[in-house]
Amino acid sequence: MIQPFHEMHHRASPLILPNAWDIPSALAFLDAGFEAIGTTSFGVASTQGAPDGLRATRAANIALARDLAHLPCHISIDIEDGYTEDLDDVADYVAELGVAGINIEDSTAGKLVEPNLLAAKVAAIKRKCPRVFVNARVDTYWVGQEANIETTIRRAEQYVAAGADGIFVPGATDSTVLRDIATAVTAPLNILPVPGLSLTELATIGIRRVSTGSLPYRAAVTAAVSAAEAVRSGFPAPDAISYKNMQERLIRHVRSKGPH
Repeated sequence: MIQPFHEMHHRASPLILPNAWDIPSALAFLDAGFEAIGTTSFGVASTQGAPDGLRATRAANIALARDLAHLPCHISIDIEDGYTEDLDDVADYVAELGVAGINIEDSTAGKLVEPNLLAAKVAAIKRKCPRVFVNARVDTYWVGQEANIETTIRRAEQYVAAGADGIFVPGATDSTVLRDIATAVTAPLNILPVPGLSLTELATIGIRRVSTGSLPYRAAVTAAVSAAEAVRSGFPAPDAISYKNMQERLIRHVRSKGPH
């Protein structure tokens, strides 16, 4: 039996949440044994030819959530800033997703918004969907605005008071900074991978979740180019899942959804 999503954030070792961008990537993470899978707004937007953070993923996320809803794992969807300032619309959107968790951020188009706005969105979501794990993203370090411990903690505490179940601080990498934030904030702290810091070290400083973010998507694009270059240069093709195995995985996925 899969552990409840909320409880996964209180393990001795941080929850590793891989971020998918489509059905095949989610199925691959599931087959690799991950019990919870997130999405990356960058990956979802990029596959549509759109930049991240400009509210281009709203419809795509609904479709993706529906396709992944039956998988035997928890799904968390990155909804950028909620796509609107209308609180009821944000809450209704999360309810329509029907997933275990969501990420929602306090920046729009690369700029911080007033923390009262995100706090109000968090509160609206929790009123409508009390069981959804709301991971509130503090973008001070990510967008390079007011990137200091005091502002980050103040924003995080406001979101927790509004009902946020977790706090995500992408872009923060200094172990002292992370320790101070984790100590001050009562909700589980989520970060991106930090080069040079092991999971054991991250657990020691209080990190409870590590999201891969857009790294797998960017790595996949890089690997695709490398494969094409190898063929062009006459080098051996890199290792890859076989056509047969990937086709069978997709067939199982379609069949598992049952008749429509």
